[in-house]
Amino acid sequence: MTSTLYKCLFIFSALSFCVSQPSNQDLPPQEPIAEKENPSHRRLAPVNVDFAFRLFKNLISRAPDRNVFISPVSISMSLAMLSLGARAATHTQLLESLGFNLTETSDLEIHQGFQYLIHLFNNSDTGLEMNMGNVLFLDSQIELMETFMAEIKHYYNVEVFSADFQNSTRAKKQVNDFVKNKTLGKVDQLFKELDSDTMLILISYIFFKGRWAKSFDSNVTEMQKFYTGENVSVDMLMMFQSRANNHLFDKELSCTVVQLEYSGSATAFFILPDEGKMDQVVAALSRDMLNRWSQLRRYRHVDLYIPKLCISESYDLEDVLREMGVMDIFTSQANLSGITKEASVQLSEFLHKAVLSIDEEGTEAAAGTGLNVIFKSYHPIIKFNRPFLFFVFDHFTWSSLFLGKITNPV
Repeated sequence: MTSTLYKCLFIFSALSFCVSQPSNQDLPPQEPIAEKENPSHRRLAPVNVDFAFRLFKNLISRAPDRNVFISPVSISMSLAMLSLGARAATHTQLLESLGFNLTETSDLEIHQGFQYLIHLFNNSDTGLEMNMGNVLFLDSQIELMETFMAEIKHYYNVEVFSADFQNSTRAKKQVNDFVKNKTLGKVDQLFKELDSDTMLILISYIFFKGRWAKSFDSNVTEMQKFYTGENVSVDMLMMFQSRANNHLFDKELSCTVVQLEYSGSATAFFILPDEGKMDQVVAALSRDMLNRWSQLRRYRHVDLYIPKLCISESYDLEDVLREMGVMDIFTSQANLSGITKEASVQLSEFLHKAVLSIDEEGTEAAAGTGLNVIFKSYHPIIKFNRPFLFFVFDHFTWSSLFLGKITNPV
C-alpha cells in the first residue's frame, strides 16, 4: 500500500506528514546524559534561538500588518524528530535548516539535547505550569520501522495511539480531544477537516502558564485606545502597574524594552518600537540584541500599561520552511524511508497553531500613538498602546518558548 502521510501537527505547533529502508543513520538508543557531563540542551539553545528569529522574521515579512505568534521550540523539536525518519538530502535539509553544522554536531548530540530539554520542561521545579510532549496517531494499516519507533519514544517521549482514519469524523474528534486536553482547552478544534487518506499524525505540543512575579492590579484595569495604525484605534482593556521593573530605551533602534519576570524560570520581553520603527527593530532581532538589552536594562520605577489580550494564530509553514531550506520533504524527492516500509512518502502539511492569553495574573499560552514617556513624580510612563513585540524565554535552558508581534490585540 502506498499512501501519503497527512497532518502531522503541533499543538502550539501542528505538523502534518506522508509515508515512504533503514540506513546507518539510525541512532543507538542512549541513556539521558547528565547535564554536568554533557550539557546538550545548552548547546541547543543558541541554534534554537537563531532559528526562532529567522522563522519569526520570515512570517512577519509575509504578513506585515497581521499578528504573528509562534512557539519556536515546538517547531524546532518537530523538525528534529522528523529527521529521525529522513535519509540522504532530506535528512540534511531538515537539520541544517534548524541551523546545525553537521560536521560539528552529531545527530546523537542533537537528539540527546532535545531529550533533555523535554525532561527539564516537564520535571524541573521551575515554578511554572508547563507541559511539553509528543504523540503519534497511527492507522492500523501502517507499519512503522522498529528503529524509528524506538528512537522517537526514547528521545522525544512519544506516546503512540491507534486511530481509524477511514472514519475521519471519529479520528478528527480523537485527535482534537487529545490536543484540547493537553493544552487545558486552549487549543480547540486543531483540525477542522481530516482527510480519509491520512495514515499517520505526529503531534508536538507545549502548554505554558506563568504567573507574573509582580502581578497587575485588576481593579485599575480600564478600557483605553490601542492604535493599530495612524488615526486608527480600537478600544481594549489596558492593565496597569506602578513599580520598579527592568527596562531601557534603545537609542540605536528607537525602541523601549521592558522585561517582566514570571514566578519561576521564565522571563518576558515587551518591545515597543517608536513610530515607524517596527521594521527596523524586527530586522535587528538576534541573540546579540537580547544580550545587549540585558546589559543595558536598568531596574527603575515605571508606570507601565500593557494590554490584556487573547489571540490565536494558525499557519501552514510549507512555504516558509521551503524558503529556509526544507525543500525535498514536500515533494516526490522526499526520502522518509526510515519511517515506514511504505514507498513514495512525502510531507503533506506542516501546520502550526498557537494561542496566547495575557492578563493581570500572568501569561497563558498553548504559542498606536506610540510611546508615552512623561516624567511625573519622576516615574516614566510606558504605554503599550500600539503594535509591539512580545517574547517568552526560559531562563534555565534559554529556549524561545514563544515569539509574538501584536498588531491588533482584539
